[in-house]
Amino acid sequence: MLPTIISLLSGALGGNLAGGLIKNLSLGTLGNSIAGILGGGLGGTLLGMLGMSAGGAEGALDIASILGSVASGGVGGGALMAIIGLVKNMMGSK
Repeated sequence: MLPTIISLLSGALGGNLAGGLIKNLSLGTLGNSIAGILGGGLGGTLLGMLGMSAGGAEGALDIASILGSVASGGVGGGALMAIIGLVKNMMGSK
């Protein structure tokens, strides 16, 4: 459960960070956060499917697995926010 929460929070942070860096794709704070949370969840899930999730087989949280969850959530959140912002811009809606 903790790795999922870490990925979701990291995703929200990554979405807002990406929105701040790429102003023309930003969805606003709430939009960036929602897209980031979804992307963070997807990133954490993909990492888990690859067998690299936090918690390991014995349920122990070590620093490497926690940092992996933070990284996958942040990158997933930023990437999904950027994709949604790009699609929004391509559709011409401002």
